[in-house]
Amino acid sequence: MQIAKYLPDDLDRRIIAHLRSDGRAPLAKLAAALGVARGTVQNRIDRLLATGTVLGFTIRMREDYDDLTVRAVMMIEVVGKSTTHVVQRLRGIPEIRRLHTTNGNWDLVADIQTANLSDFDRVLREVRMIDGVANSETSLLLSSV
Repeated sequence: MQIAKYLPDDLDRRIIAHLRSDGRAPLAKLAAALGVARGTVQNRIDRLLATGTVLGFTIRMREDYDDLTVRAVMMIEVVGKSTTHVVQRLRGIPEIRRLHTTNGNWDLVADIQTANLSDFDRVLREVRMIDGVANSETSLLLSSV
């Protein structure tokens, strides 16, 4: 038996939007901004967490906070039907912060962050050694504009 995927409604999406801009916002502040009761916001957040729609809360930092990191975007081409295997292996590489499926010439896009160029080189080699990775192209992110 498969569990139905929870589909957030307009209020849920508005709560998520507010939490994206301020994940530490008090429930009372969210409730006032959304024009609903505090209990409604609490119940909605609880449901978003329980259904896996929201996986957790994290901190966002200025891009220029740590200039000693190497950031890059890697486009990855996968052979045949090996996407699931490749994705599982890529998720095991801690320096891959986010992983996306995409269309076009590339199958996956990886957001990579390492402490230095040596670690960056190691990550590139690890990705390219995964069975099912046919090709990749990587661009270093130099500055945010």
